[in-house]
Amino acid sequence: MQFLISRNYSTIPTAHTIKILIWKWPYNRTPNITDNVCAELYSIHGCHLTTNRSAFNQADVVVFHHVDIYPSVTLLPIEKRPNQQTWVWMSMESPSLNKKIEKLNGIFNWTMSYRRDSDICTPYGKLIPNTDQRYTIPKKGSCLAAWVVSNYKEHHKRTSIVKSLQNYMTIDIYGKANGKPLSPESLPTTISKYPFYLAFENAIHQDYITEKLWRNSFMAGSVPVVLGPPRSNYEEFVPPGSFIHVEDFSSTKELAEYLKKVAKNETLYKQYFEWKKHFKVQLISDWRMRFCQICKNYHTLPLKKVYHNFDEWMYG
Repeated sequence: MQFLISRNYSTIPTAHTIKILIWKWPYNRTPNITDNVCAELYSIHGCHLTTNRSAFNQADVVVFHHVDIYPSVTLLPIEKRPNQQTWVWMSMESPSLNKKIEKLNGIFNWTMSYRRDSDICTPYGKLIPNTDQRYTIPKKGSCLAAWVVSNYKEHHKRTSIVKSLQNYMTIDIYGKANGKPLSPESLPTTISKYPFYLAFENAIHQDYITEKLWRNSFMAGSVPVVLGPPRSNYEEFVPPGSFIHVEDFSSTKELAEYLKKVAKNETLYKQYFEWKKHFKVQLISDWRMRFCQICKNYHTLPLKKVYHNFDEWMYG
């Protein structure tokens, strides 16, 4: 399904500083956004971020975070929209967590999310070339796997899988839901002591591969056991031998037996780290980095694109 109605590209000169108004900074945690933050942090020049709504009429782009315009389009600007101004819908959550807002059709020009079919794709992380082939596998403890969960729901598929796995193997559970929260600083060190990390997503959607894989597993130095989109989708982001997929096994018992086998076999276990000889993780967690990407893509995107059937794109 194509939502593009025309392909009139930006006529703004490339030397022009692109002004981006973030209508409301996600989760009200506005960091330092000096005039040159995109250039200073990410080498993206000619890009100005602001949260000052008085700049609405001068903004080239206005970005709206989905949760901040819920439950109604009445939370969008009431001022007349300037000609040539581009409106961007943005969310890093899955369709399961993005509550439906009525009457969003015909409003947004671009989308920005983890999805590769977004106009501006900002995944939770990615692999980039690594020139240093040296790497160290952290020393492991006796417990086979760790799971960090803050959004605990009994009906989640991952919950039933973890409960079933506990019949066959030891799992240490951390997070607010279990009364054992980990700070961002302590999480990698804690997880690194486990041979495996249960990178179980809270919802299963195409491309929805979050920090559970990138930060909690790869960067911490534990082999990820993933539950999310199909293996083929993961392999579009990471090497096939870098993770273990729950769906590769006919039962949780079979999965647990395989994890025990790998943990006892040093040669087999090390194979899951071979990717580190060629790649390293770039974590994309700073909202400034995401917003600066708009400027990087601005001149290559169709200015007059309109999502006339936003719900079909979002939930279809």
